[in-house]
Formats: sequence, structure tokens, C-alpha cells
Amino acid sequence: MGGGRLSDRDARILWHPYTQHGLGAVPIPVVGASGAHLRLADGRTILDAISSWWVILHGHCHPDIAAAVADQAARLDQVIFAGHTHEPAVRLAEILAGAAQDASAAPSRVFYSDDGSTAVEVALKMAYQFHVNRGVATRRRFIALQGAYHGDTLGAMAVGEPDGFHRIFRPILPPVDFIPPGDAAALDLLLSRRPGQHAALIVEPLVQGAGGMRFYAPEFLREAESLCRAAGVLLICDEVFTGFYRTGRCFAFEHAGIRPDLVCLSKGLTGGILPLAATLATEEIFAAFLSDDRTRALMHGHSFAGNPIGCAAGIASWEILQSPECQDRIRAIGEHTARRIERLAEHPGGRAARSLGTIGAVDISGPPGYFSSLGPRVLEAALRRGVLLRPLGNVLYAVPPYCVTPADLDAIYDTMEEILDTFGSAG
Repeated sequence: MGGGRLSDRDARILWHPYTQHGLGAVPIPVVGASGAHLRLADGRTILDAISSWWVILHGHCHPDIAAAVADQAARLDQVIFAGHTHEPAVRLAEILAGAAQDASAAPSRVFYSDDGSTAVEVALKMAYQFHVNRGVATRRRFIALQGAYHGDTLGAMAVGEPDGFHRIFRPILPPVDFIPPGDAAALDLLLSRRPGQHAALIVEPLVQGAGGMRFYAPEFLREAESLCRAAGVLLICDEVFTGFYRTGRCFAFEHAGIRPDLVCLSKGLTGGILPLAATLATEEIFAAFLSDDRTRALMHGHSFAGNPIGCAAGIASWEILQSPECQDRIRAIGEHTARRIERLAEHPGGRAARSLGTIGAVDISGPPGYFSSLGPRVLEAALRRGVLLRPLGNVLYAVPPYCVTPADLDAIYDTMEEILDTFGSAG
């Protein structure tokens, strides 16, 4: 037990996410990390250009977050969050609600869960039961955007792209109506054709991440908010990817100046060091669950909801985020990214180069779609150059941690340029 190469032992016992093991891909053994870099078992160091699935904000093994985790673990590691509370959970909730309100949004209540998908599940359940508790049982449908991704649990899959990752599960998912992102007229038409049937509209504000780093204009969010308000439909902003300054502002919905009813957060919530999620709700939504009838409560929970160690990490991450040094780095990364994306826009091997805040993306000219054969080949080519890029099919993108240096960013975008040289085609 425990002998042999790590990759061989892995192959005998593990099942990896989003991996077709029948293709024989060998996972890369990682033995350490620091800042923006991962250290591999063979001695190589690679630059983590995607923040290890978009979760690492400040760099790996940040000493301030690690110290907060160690301190909290020595005092209170875990307690059931039903019927109990503790300082880290209250303090982090105060931070999150305060940040939403600073962004002129209305959410003032925080419900903790485990990851982005569960934060979305909670929001969907809150939205549906909100209407039921108010005596409206007809609002059983949701509205989502084509190309969306909101997670891999059943409710989250239902509001994801119907022809995307989860199409095999479509027959067992709840009914959802999809509209093109950016098409307010389609939303208006849908609401008029199905009056009083929808509980909520869910959106990834401005950037559809896993759907291919697709951007749409903030004007759509403003029009959608107005239409939803008029129709009595709640607005859910899934900020799991876009939150915590990925787009240059704390929340992506700030670019549109809207006031969502529910906000879903995870990924960077703890700086990426521990799993934790939060669903923020307005006081109006919370009030609809208040009753002397226990069945009207939100009957939802997770064993590690409000975990003290995770909350302590979240507080430490927020304090780093608010430092002038971190805010300066975020702005500098955004400016550097915009310059390099402008250069990629001139490349004949790429299409639709785009950036927003610290996110940069370009489509490789070639077979489109998540299951494009380009993905694995590009991943391997980038690793040979010492950079971790995990393309979404033919979509090449970077979402680096905020500790990256200008030299790191040049290394990332030089690698992307070389990949366009190798794999792109002018036609």
C-alpha cells in the first residue's frame, strides 16, 4: 500500500472530474505550490495561468490565509450550523452583505453551503419557495441563458446550456426556458407568453465562463432587471466565477448597476484555499420564510455549512483583497491583459479576442466546441512551455491569480500567441 509512482497509484484508484479515462490521459503529479506556480514531482515548475480552476485569488499557500486557517483550526474546527453560530461565520457574512450593499445591491442575508453548484441550488430553491410561501404555486419554471454553466448538481444542470455538458441528463431535469444572452426582446416575449409561470431568471453577469468565456453587454442586464421586476420574477446573479474582482469590480453585476435578488458566491471566496460557498438573499426573500410554521422554513443544509476554518480563510482573503497593494495589482493585471489581448486580436490564428478585468480570452481558429480535439493538444503544448492553460475546446483563456508579475503575464500571453501560431489557421 502506498508504494510505486504517484501517477500509477492514481490510475489504480481515482476517478477524476471532467476526464475521459478511456483516452489514457495521465494526471500530472503536483507536490507543492507557491504564489502563481505549481511544483511538479519531476522537478519542473509551471505557471498557474487559470488559478487552478479559477479559485486561487492571491496565489497558492498565501501565508496570511494559511495562518488564519491554522489559528482557527486550533480553536474551533467545526460545529453544526443548524442552531449554532460562531464569530467567523457572522463576520464573513457581515463582509459579504456589506460588499453587496456597497455595490448598491439589496441582498442582506447570507446562507452558507459548500461550492458554486450548491450555492446555485440554494438560490433556485429559495426563489421557488419564496413564491410558494407567498401563496403563488404556479411559478414553477426558471429562465436561463443559452451557453450558461451553473454547476453539476441537478438544479444547476437544469439551468445550464441544454446542448452542453449535461445533455444526457436533460430528460430528468426540471423545466427551464432559455433565451440568447443579450436578447432582452426574447426575454420580454417569453414573459408575455408564459405570464406568472417563472420563479426567477439566472445569469452569469457579463461573462459566461465554462460556456467559452463569452461576453455580453451590461445593457442586457439592466433591461432584464426591469422586465423581471415588472413580471414579479426574481433575478439571480451567479457570481461564482466573476466575483471578487475577476472582472475588475467586486461583483460583475456592478458594471450594469443592477440590484439582484440573489447572488451566488464560491471559488475565490476563501482565496481558493478551502471549499466554501454563500448565497446572498434580500430581506424580502428572507421575510417570506419567517413563520411559526416550521414547514415554511428553507429545508436545506450541508454538513460543513458555515465551517469556521473556511470562514476564517474567507475573512483573511477579503482583508488581502481590500489592501491598496492588491487593488493596484488587480488594476495593473487588467491593463496588462487588455494590451496583450489587443495584440492577439491581430493574430491570424485567432478570433474574437476579448478581455474584461483580469480575464483574457481568444478563440483558436479551428474546430469549435468544448469537445474539440484542440483542447488536449493545446493543454500539452502549453505545459511544455511551462504554463498551465486548460482551454475550453478551442477557447484559449487566462484567469491568473492576483500575485502574477508583469513577467508572468507576458509568459502567459506569449504562450497563447505561440499556441495560435501552432494551432490556429487564417481560414
